[in-house]
Order: sequence, then C-alpha cells, then structure tokens
Amino acid sequence: MPLNSPMDSTKNTLSKETLYVVATPIGNMDDITLRALNVLDQVDLIAAEDTRHTGKLLKYHNIKSRLISCHEHNEKERTPLLIERMKSGSSIALVSNAGTPTVSDPGYMLLQSAVENNIKVIPIPGASAVVAALSISGLPTDSFIFIGFPAKKKAKRIKQLQELADEKRTLIFYEGPGRILAFMEEIINVMGDRYGVLCREMTKLYEEFLRGRLSELIDTLSHRPAVKGECTLLVKGCEENKEVSQDVIRAELIEAMGKKGGKISEASRIIAKKYGLSKNKVYDTALKLKDESSKLKENGNLDTVKK
Repeated sequence: MPLNSPMDSTKNTLSKETLYVVATPIGNMDDITLRALNVLDQVDLIAAEDTRHTGKLLKYHNIKSRLISCHEHNEKERTPLLIERMKSGSSIALVSNAGTPTVSDPGYMLLQSAVENNIKVIPIPGASAVVAALSISGLPTDSFIFIGFPAKKKAKRIKQLQELADEKRTLIFYEGPGRILAFMEEIINVMGDRYGVLCREMTKLYEEFLRGRLSELIDTLSHRPAVKGECTLLVKGCEENKEVSQDVIRAELIEAMGKKGGKISEASRIIAKKYGLSKNKVYDTALKLKDESSKLKENGNLDTVKK
C-alpha cells in the first residue's frame, strides 16, 4: 500500500460484533504494534491461549481488559459462548501465547465459526516466528513452504518428509527442544544432509541462530547438556546434485558391497553422507542392486551386475 494512501484509524473506537485476530510478541514484549495495544485495551474481552501468560503482557503494557481462556482443550466449549457474545454486540480479541493466532496455534475453530456466523473478522498483524526466521535465514524467500509442527507419530512424520523430499522451495518447521535432534536425524535419513538454519529463542535473551549442514547442527547441539527454547528450523529445498549421477552411486555401492564383510546399511550411510543424499534412497538403490545380483547368480552369471 502506498505510504500516502488514506488509512482508517482504530484509535478512538473499535467495531462491535467483531473478532480481532491480534499478533503478540514471540519473546520480547516490546515487539507489538501500537494498533495491537489499542485493540487489546479497548475490546470487551480477550480470548487468550493462556490467561496467565497474556496477563503478564497486559500488565507490562498497563492494559486492564478482561481475559477468558480459549485453548486447544476448551476451544470447542468456549466457541459457542464467544460467538454469542459477539452476536450480542461485544468485540473480542483472539491472542495466542506468541505470534499470530491460528498459525500453528489455537483459534481456528473460533475463527471458522465467526466466519460461518457472518461476524466481522479483522487481522491485527505483527510478530510471526516463521517470517522472522525466514527473513534472516539467507535461504530463498521468494517461495517457501511452512509446515509448522511435524506429525507426532513417527510413521506419519516420515511419510510427511518423504512427500516433501523433492520440494524445491525452502521448508520451514516448528519443533520442540526435546525432539529437534531426532527430527533433524529423520530429515537427513529421508532427504539427505541438507543445509539448514536453526533459530532458537528468537527475540529473547539467549536468542541463537545456527547455520550449516543438518549433521553439523546436530553435532553442535548434541554436545550441550540440553537444548532449550522453541525452535524454528529452515531446510534448503531439493537441488539436483550435479556432482554425482546415479551411475556413480551404483558403481560405489557395487564396490562397497563387493568387499569382504561389507554391509549394505553401512555402505549406504557412508555414500549418502559423502554426497549429501538421502540415506534411505541410497539404501533402496543398494537393495535393488543386491536383488539384481542375486538374479544374475541364479542365471549362472557371477561376473557382472547389470547397470
């Protein structure tokens, strides 16, 4: 929008029968817009993911608006009540603990219900971990995919990664500190040892940005007593490895498998790491080669492995 475009000000009054979706800080309490502060100060009610957490933010900015909890465990019960409040003329602000509500945070059910009931919904933009991380990553920003938190069950998570393996756009994940190391290992096994950027504790006192191959990030973090703080992980999209062809991979696998005591899994791991490839894909190639070799032996040809 041009800087000289006319803009409506909400400083003096807010719309009634309205749901305001308000972005709040992801760490530093000063990272909030003047408009957001005005809305939070004037709405009839604030629906918060955690009233204690939001209460600290309001106290910091000297705001005394009423709070009501609305989180993943009670959103189903809270939504009809809040919808009725807005239908009766109330204005409500929806906030999460950090960043923009409904983006990997509670609030979607309330938002959807508001839309279905023809209640006005107004965004109050501001802090977002995904945008903050992307802006300093150094990875392509013209096109990206935000996945949010990966699936909790391992089988679904691996399938999710497999479906993303050939995606050329920058991949962005959220993950907890207790699972981030194992998750990066899974990415390496499925996608290869790609370049990544790990953003931890953004805008907070111990803010940290780690860059490098995922194996390097794992090595750095694994030497610490513990990993703390929510993490945003950016992974470089799929690139064709022009340095290595499938014929080269097959030739190296054949050589490794031909050595006495050579194990397919170990050979696959070494070759995958050497070329930054998916261990699973290299292992699948090795299994196909083994199967081809077995068929050739059955046919009496022991000297060649078909390429």
